[in-house]
Amino acid sequence: MAARIVVESPMLFDLPDHDTLYAALLARDDRFDGQAYVCVSSTGIFCRLTCPARKPKRGNCTFYPTIGECIEAGFRPCKRCHPLQAAALADPTIAALLLALDERPDLRWSEAHVEQLGYDLSTVRRSFKRQFGMTFLEMARQRRIREGFETLAVGGKVITAQHDASFDSASAFRAAFARLLGCAPGELRQDRLLRATWIATPLGDMIAVSSRSHLHLLEFVDRKGLPAQLKRLQQASREAIGIGMMPPSEQAASELSDYFAARSGHFRTPLALAGSAFTRQVWDALREIPVGETRSYGDIARRIGRPTATRAVARANGANQIALMSPCHRGIGADGSLTGYGGGLWRKQRLIEIERQLKAELLAMPDRRS
Repeated sequence: MAARIVVESPMLFDLPDHDTLYAALLARDDRFDGQAYVCVSSTGIFCRLTCPARKPKRGNCTFYPTIGECIEAGFRPCKRCHPLQAAALADPTIAALLLALDERPDLRWSEAHVEQLGYDLSTVRRSFKRQFGMTFLEMARQRRIREGFETLAVGGKVITAQHDASFDSASAFRAAFARLLGCAPGELRQDRLLRATWIATPLGDMIAVSSRSHLHLLEFVDRKGLPAQLKRLQQASREAIGIGMMPPSEQAASELSDYFAARSGHFRTPLALAGSAFTRQVWDALREIPVGETRSYGDIARRIGRPTATRAVARANGANQIALMSPCHRGIGADGSLTGYGGGLWRKQRLIEIERQLKAELLAMPDRRS
């Protein structure tokens, strides 16, 4: 049987040709992970392109862009690569360590703790870096900082926040805080016009910064550019950023909860979008992309009437400061591959997967299309 490429009709780009996808399957290339799945006629199973199982013959492979189409075609999910799960959670080592971290967020995790649980340090380091862009110990440290941040948010003293974050040294706590947020913990006051809030999500913690009327920033805390973004926001407002929950951040937290629980794919939090006229035009076009679909930067450029501005569109996409709600993760390469994302390609892949599943659920239940 000849292999074929099946393209989901609402998408404005074609998946790469069969040779490209089959080569990606053989190489376990993660560029198309979450963008395409291989269905193997000889086994009746569908897999991720990164599946470690023995590779099928070229003629037995059919590629589909969504999990739903694989299932509708009569294929069963692979038990090796678990395509129905997030890529990270399909790794038993990662799943076990994430569970351990949830059970002991206050523990000052060390390599010795990881070894005591029976895991190889180099394997754990590679797995977490590949899936999350950080090591397990870096993730654990970030979780401890969150504990300190939340203490400060309710008016706690810096020394109390330091202890809640399990830091013995005040200087180490200040330094860790500054690396993450670009300021010392004592600088975050509760009487500022703009205030920062920590929001936990299934894909990692986020920082939201709001005034009383608008959300100004929403970013994953592990994004390397977050301190610079906070600094630019502070310079634009001509005042230091404070700490505490504002109404738009509270609304954002509620809507993110609904989003990740597959209850809604729409956001209504009022946004403060600061950028040039061209940049805001790109962001407007991003918000017009329906949930569960993607567009290439070239598609977006044509949409806004600037067909030769593909690179400028990509730069504007990368300058977005309100993740998810201004959905820059829906912008992809011309060949359908995932391209740079400040929150990490693993997260971009998972967001696309979540939205495709959400779209399928909303279409199946018309009363939930809101």
